[in-house]
Amino acid sequence: MIFFVEDDPSIRELVIYTLSSSGMEAKGFAAPSDFWSAMQDATPELILLDIMLPEEDGLSILRKLRDDRRTADIPVMMLTARSSEYDKVIGLDAGADDYVPKPFGMMELIARVRALLRRTQKTEATERFCLGELTVLPEQHIAEVNGERITLTYKEFEMLLLLLRNRGLVLTRERFLDKVWGYSFGGESRTVDVHIRTLRQKLGTAGRYIRTIRGIGYKLEDTPDED
Repeated sequence: MIFFVEDDPSIRELVIYTLSSSGMEAKGFAAPSDFWSAMQDATPELILLDIMLPEEDGLSILRKLRDDRRTADIPVMMLTARSSEYDKVIGLDAGADDYVPKPFGMMELIARVRALLRRTQKTEATERFCLGELTVLPEQHIAEVNGERITLTYKEFEMLLLLLRNRGLVLTRERFLDKVWGYSFGGESRTVDVHIRTLRQKLGTAGRYIRTIRGIGYKLEDTPDED
């Protein structure tokens, strides 16, 4: 089930119709209060979220979703008329997994929804990563530092897995965009930097294992950076 929060009835109905016609179950909400009420009864696979909404703006909804352990891992795609790089960074920094500016084509939207759903449905049953005080269990979507659970967004978790699976190798910002976002993101490498910064902060002491390679990207080292 996909939940879509959009107060414009024409956009809401078109998106819901297109998703349903593409074989995906979807439900639309005109107001945040209706969305929160539905969240009490069901957990969607994906949330499509507008920013400019009555009652409560989309970024506020997004932050609440990320702050609640029960909803922190649900992928969120922002659909909004606010399309500047600054607005994209604000949304992604708040925990959005994708950002689609209006107006958008229905075929592109469906492709990006499917790509995001494929990535979130991946499981790695036999994998377990341990690095110093850091432990990561991909199948359970668990990251722990010194035995304490760390809440990461889907994008942050995927970036951490990419670093762990390529330990000791330098990963370019373009590699992160390709492997984690799954499509060309307009060359906005700052998106990667914002997510890495937040990831380091959430990992606390374990964030020191992520090294910045100036002018190139990032790598994960077996020993923490003491700088």
